[in-house]
Amino acid sequence: MKTEALAPEEQALQDWIVAEGERRGNAVIQVPADDEGAGYCFTACAWAMHEVPEAVVIGLPDHVGPVLLDAYVDRAAAGERFEFGKLYQDFFEGLPVTFEKVALGHYAEYFGSAFLIYPEGDFPAVQIIVPTPDGKWPWDPDAPEGFMTWQHVLTESGDPESWTPGVTGP
Repeated sequence: MKTEALAPEEQALQDWIVAEGERRGNAVIQVPADDEGAGYCFTACAWAMHEVPEAVVIGLPDHVGPVLLDAYVDRAAAGERFEFGKLYQDFFEGLPVTFEKVALGHYAEYFGSAFLIYPEGDFPAVQIIVPTPDGKWPWDPDAPEGFMTWQHVLTESGDPESWTPGVTGP
């Protein structure tokens, strides 16, 4: 199979991702907020290095997202498995997180640089979802206005699909 040569900036980014993966076990790429939406960050190399699904978090403060992703990769690489819709209370003090499977249709937008590692997009991905400080999830009817837009769920429907909110999940 013949592959096209990467542009110099793509090659430099790929080299950085691989070096971070080898040094730290994964790379975390941050994308700042803009006029179209919240900032987000995601992992690259977690699947290649540990067979751990890549992960994305949306709308967290810049200094929080990478810490959460690193903790997830460290725990998953050590053998912990995370269930969709289950609450995990021990990532942040007093604030749970949950997980949802990312639909393939969101890969290009939310894992763009990961395609330098997985050109065919052949990697699993999860979204780590965090409620507001007062415990409101994006899908809660009484969530703050715009929260579902700020931290939208990366499924085909835009709602949790691996569990039923309020029944088999948060």
